Amino acid sequence: MKQLPDQFIQKFKYHLEKSLKTIDIKLSGLQMKQIAEHASELMIWNQKMNLTAIKDPCEVAEKHFFDSIAVASFLDAEKYLVDIGSGGGFPGIPLKIMKPSLKIILIDASLKKINFLKHIIRLLKLENINAVHARVENLKMDENFFKQFDAVISRAFTDLERFVDLSWPLLKREGRIYAMKGKHLEKEITPTLSSRFECKTDHYLLPFEKADRYVIRLSTRYES
Repeated sequence: MKQLPDQFIQKFKYHLEKSLKTIDIKLSGLQMKQIAEHASELMIWNQKMNLTAIKDPCEVAEKHFFDSIAVASFLDAEKYLVDIGSGGGFPGIPLKIMKPSLKIILIDASLKKINFLKHIIRLLKLENINAVHARVENLKMDENFFKQFDAVISRAFTDLERFVDLSWPLLKREGRIYAMKGKHLEKEITPTLSSRFECKTDHYLLPFEKADRYVIRLSTRYES
């Protein structure tokens, strides 16, 4: 596989730093190094397998990494999180880089993508994070997943009601569901979901594309 030109990473870093300034986040040297390595490997592996259709360094910075990093500020005090349909590692790996104490499981139904995620975990020397090849529909039958997590998160994995139905068996009693969405999210918050959960919506903006992004947090009604 061909190595990336240095220009790619230079543009990527510059655009990511500029984007993060809009939400007052500054990465440490180690965090930027890890994120740049993730981005580089994403593009290198993408030459052989379909990890992402986004290839421009500025778009990779904004649509994958800024989008994932921004979500970290909306999480609560969860300690154990599962990322459903992680794909190239979003949002799970940037969240781990931003919150090293967070224990994370990355789930994807594609074995090739899981192999990539395991490679990234090894390369970045990340601890308390694992990538598991599985279909989320089957996880509720596994004692390692059933009612084990403080939170479930996903980025545009499926419609909200289906995501909730798939996620619910994985959560501890007071667990939370985080769904990352674009526009039209109001259509997905159905009366059924509103009756079952406390729904909170946070908004942020992809600063250069001027695209709205939302994080919907669903908390159980019996939560104190």
